[in-house]
Amino acid sequence: QVQLVESGGGLVQPGGSLRLSCAASGFTFSNKVMRWYRQAPGKERELVAHITSPGRITTYADSVKGRFTISRDNAKNTVYLQMNSLKPEDTAVYYCYTRLPPNDYWGQGTQVTVSS
Repeated sequence: QVQLVESGGGLVQPGGSLRLSCAASGFTFSNKVMRWYRQAPGKERELVAHITSPGRITTYADSVKGRFTISRDNAKNTVYLQMNSLKPEDTAVYYCYTRLPPNDYWGQGTQVTVSS
């Protein structure tokens, strides 16, 4: 049974940092692309960051480039999203995602709120 469990969200002031984690199980994590998406109230879900394996090639949405870093620890079956210099517009529910054809798998999401 595939499971993706996010953690690490919370309330942070503008300019602050958070690190999200996504613990994966039920599939061979080490050779699967992993992604972080987010969805703000009233908006569509958007891709934030993407990491391949092997090779660990990363891509980012323009809105987070230079501020967010995606990484993975294949020994721990975990993907991370380090978020720095957070802005109010980063407020959203953040989701971990992978695809095992023909199915898409999502975590339950973790709320990130950036507010003073």
